[in-house]
This record gives sequence, C-alpha cells and structure tokens, in this order.
Amino acid sequence: MIFPQNLHTHTVYGDGKHTPEEMAAGAFQAGCASLGFSEHSPMPGQADTDGWSMKEGEVPAFRQEVLRLRDAWAGRLDVLLGLELDVDSALPEEPYDYLIGSVHGVWAQGAYLSVDAGPAFFDQAVEAYFGGDCFALVKAYYRRAAETAVKTGCQIIGHFDLPTKFNEGGCRFNEEDPRYRAAALEALDALLAHDVIFEINTGAMSRGWRTAPYPAPALLRAIRQRNGRVCITSDSHHAGTIVHVFPQAAEAALACGFREAWVLAGTGWKPVPLEDYLPK
Repeated sequence: MIFPQNLHTHTVYGDGKHTPEEMAAGAFQAGCASLGFSEHSPMPGQADTDGWSMKEGEVPAFRQEVLRLRDAWAGRLDVLLGLELDVDSALPEEPYDYLIGSVHGVWAQGAYLSVDAGPAFFDQAVEAYFGGDCFALVKAYYRRAAETAVKTGCQIIGHFDLPTKFNEGGCRFNEEDPRYRAAALEALDALLAHDVIFEINTGAMSRGWRTAPYPAPALLRAIRQRNGRVCITSDSHHAGTIVHVFPQAAEAALACGFREAWVLAGTGWKPVPLEDYLPK
C-alpha cells in the first residue's frame, strides 16, 4: 500500500543510522509517497557531548543534500526539507518547509537532564534532582512543552508526552494521576492556542520502548475534544522504520475520534482520511 507521508526523519547528520539517500530509498521501498527530513537542530552546550543533534557547521551540508534529493527523487518520492527544533534551539536563519518543535529534557540546578536518554538516566535524574518525585520532573517538562510553539514557531509538536517513553504499563508513574493530567492538559491548551499539529509518533515503538504511539489515548482524546489536528510520523532513525506501524497509529487516532490526519503538500497543509493509512 501507499502511505501518504512521514515528516519526522533523522539521518547520520544527527543520531540516525543511515544517510539521507538511504532513508529516501527506504521510504520509496516502504511505499511512502512523501518524506520529510527533520534533523535535530544544533543545541548549544549539550549537543557537543552526546552527538544527538547537528553541529552548526553541518547544517549547510544537510540542507544541500536534502535539496539534492528533492530533485533526484522528483516524480517518485516527494522530498521535504524540515528541521526539529528543541525548545532551547536557536531559530534557523534559512527557510524550511516545516518545523517540528520538541522538548527533550529539563533544566535543574544548572544541569540539563534528558528525558530521552534511557530509563536508567531518567531514574537517576528523578532521584538526584527531583527528590525521587517523578511528578516534579514531569511538571518541569510540561512547563517547557507549553512554550514550544512560541519559542520555535513550529507547525508540528513532536512526541508531546515524551516522559512516558520509559513508562510502559505505568512502571514509573501513574499517567492517570491528577498531577500528571493537570500538567499535561495545561501544556496542551497552551499549544493549541497556536493551532499547531500534534504528531502521532511511532518512534518509541520501533525502538521497543512502547507498545502504543505518543500521545497516549487520553491525551489524543483531549486534542480531539479541543478540535486539534494530528499527523502520523515515525520519528525514524533507520531506513527500515520509516512507516513503522502506521496502520496502528491510524487505528489509535480513529479510536479517539479523529477521522483525518494532516499532510504537507505543495499547496500547504491538507487533511487526508485516516483510512489512507490502513490496508485496503
């Protein structure tokens, strides 16, 4: 089958495993009609130590390669040039087709603490900087998430409930707890005031951390109740995962009341039926 689009893609310019050329070939082979490259933008300070985002000097080469692929794959695969901005990133000076705004960590006592680096690191951050209180870390995360649209000017919100990445089955905190729900919904409302699109992200599923996509069903239902919009992405770091479990993501959206996902085409954003992501 043909999948309409994936706009969240990483390559060797950041923490991905394959080149942009290899990712484009993987998308074509998987039946993806449109592929957006959205490498992590440079991050002052922490990026130089863990290598998950581009360095400033790598940005021109990334842009040039994606634009080359746009021409090379014309007529077979629609290639788009995007960028994933962290809430701490500087705004890009060059134009992009779209921007994803994300939060990957919090600040505490002058230290940057990733919520995405692994379960052991997450647990250590909670113990060392938040007195063992997961909800304190989560609240800090959602306070930053609420600022993402304003600080990045993004059209898409990436992995909105990222602190749940290592919380399968509620093993670290209860996602039904009023403290969690209040923090998440406050951020959700702040973001929806800017008419952003929330991605339904299957990336943690492809890496074995989750059995369902972000956001969780309760948050997806809240987005739907507020007339918010969604798109389906894979947050792919590997050429073999570009459309990873897209039908499951579409089913999750349908179960929460959505009937369409949004894609970026030459004329701008447009809705497509969620059935387009399901086997015919």
